[in-house]
Amino acid sequence: MQLTLWTYEGPPHIGAMRVATAMRGLHYVLHAPQGDTYADLLFTMIERRDARPPVTYTTFRAEDLGRDTAALFKQSVSDAYERFRPEAIIVGASCTAELIQDDPGGLARALGLPVPVIPLELPAYQKKENWGASETLYRLVRALAGARREAPADRRLCNILGPTALGFRHRDDLVEVRRILDTLGIGVNVVAPLGASPSDLGRLGDAAFNVVLYPEIGRAAAQYLEKALGQPFCEIPPIGVGATRDFIAAVAALADVDPAPALDAPESRSPWYARSVDSTYLTDKRVFVFGDAAHAVALARVAAREIGFRVVGLGTYERGFSREVRAAAALHGIEALVADDYLDVEAAIQAAAPDLVLGTQMERHVAKRLGIPCAVISAPAHVQDYPARHAPLMGFEGANVLFDTLVHPLMMGLEEHLLGLFREDREFHADAAASHLGAGHAVRHQEESRVPSPVRERSAFAESRVRDPEPSGEISVVPRQPCASSVEFSSLTPTLSRTGEGARSGSAPQAETVLASPAEGGGSATRVSSWAPDAERELKKIPFFVRGRARTNTETFARERAIPLITLETLYDAKAHFSR
Repeated sequence: MQLTLWTYEGPPHIGAMRVATAMRGLHYVLHAPQGDTYADLLFTMIERRDARPPVTYTTFRAEDLGRDTAALFKQSVSDAYERFRPEAIIVGASCTAELIQDDPGGLARALGLPVPVIPLELPAYQKKENWGASETLYRLVRALAGARREAPADRRLCNILGPTALGFRHRDDLVEVRRILDTLGIGVNVVAPLGASPSDLGRLGDAAFNVVLYPEIGRAAAQYLEKALGQPFCEIPPIGVGATRDFIAAVAALADVDPAPALDAPESRSPWYARSVDSTYLTDKRVFVFGDAAHAVALARVAAREIGFRVVGLGTYERGFSREVRAAAALHGIEALVADDYLDVEAAIQAAAPDLVLGTQMERHVAKRLGIPCAVISAPAHVQDYPARHAPLMGFEGANVLFDTLVHPLMMGLEEHLLGLFREDREFHADAAASHLGAGHAVRHQEESRVPSPVRERSAFAESRVRDPEPSGEISVVPRQPCASSVEFSSLTPTLSRTGEGARSGSAPQAETVLASPAEGGGSATRVSSWAPDAERELKKIPFFVRGRARTNTETFARERAIPLITLETLYDAKAHFSR
């Protein structure tokens, strides 16, 4: 098990809890010690639910381990049934209680309760949250859906599978999907798990087909229903205008209805906005996309095809869907990143140098540290990404929300024009922070120049070596050890990119330094060319939101050609080289 400060997914019993919380008349008895009851806060604080999850914890303590924890679990199940009188009960163990091997399923069945008791086998040390939600829904459907029926007379009736509690915009997405189906004249039989009861799952076979909105949660159940009840399913998340049209065509074919009423709906304004002259500044913006597989793949398509961005990074933390993400990345001419370590994702973002990051709550923090605009488009997310207003990602209204979400963090064309027009103005000068990053970013930027840091101390030491060089004549600035955290490494890059600006008080060119790569532990060095004063002044004229990439490209150009001093001519040569 990997211990980390941040994790993209919780253990699988959190996924089971998302399904139980989404449903009515279902209770979850979780064999867990004290300390594993933290999950309630995920729903009451982050999703702002007005009720606790329907979960009973055994909450055994350390002294209970020497006694009969099985008896404690059986008593907890009996008490939960007597208190809540659910239609069905699911039982399982948390990651800690799994080590005790008390067999919650067998213990619960031995009680002979008058309601279905469904055991969950969720291997906490091999699987994670989304898999746990998928497995829980699959087990519920398998136990409660019943046997095969005769083919329904009306093909215009479907089930919707996948929406859960704590899902990213699931509540709002469901409203938009229902609106599309209603426009097509297709009825909704059951939505599961969100809002369904165990008795509702018994009616799943009445529908002609299934609509899977979130494959990571609904696919396994849909595949079972296709095999057991003969129900086909549609698995196209309608995120973006193009995917929404594909979704409409697919469900219309399954229901044997005319798709025209829904396709002709004039509800989406994002295509016109993306084609308008006011949006030309969006063309070819570099974007890095990371999240759960369904949202990452869909957002990459929206960014590239519907807005005109260039996707320079695409990845997911869901290894079970790596094949789909790799196939989507190949369409953009890049290699997919499949990783569940946020440090790996941070390194990939730094290497890609995007203009915009679309990711999870973790990527929001990474982008903020790197000074890159970011929008959250996938779980895990924080409370601000569960707005009280209607804010779907699916359907034509979801496309409008997405356009705003992707565009608003960026520098607008008019603002870029004003920056060039009023470059010497106190609010628009070269050292002013980007307005979309807030006033606090400017304050931190100014304080960074005053507060000592290991990087600046090493730079100052290097400059003193220039004034009083040793006989060898070579200046080496080497970090102490490779850092275990990303904080020092991520703060190193932007600070070094400002050393030229911070050392321009004198007329002499900046000294050339040799920096050891943190990734290599000081084993090999990277030479950073010095900048002539006229080249530094010309660099200042480049807008701040691309100045970092211009500096990096120019230094790379100079390093590859062993140019020790970057002059104005070198800067122009590098620009011509990277513009080809």
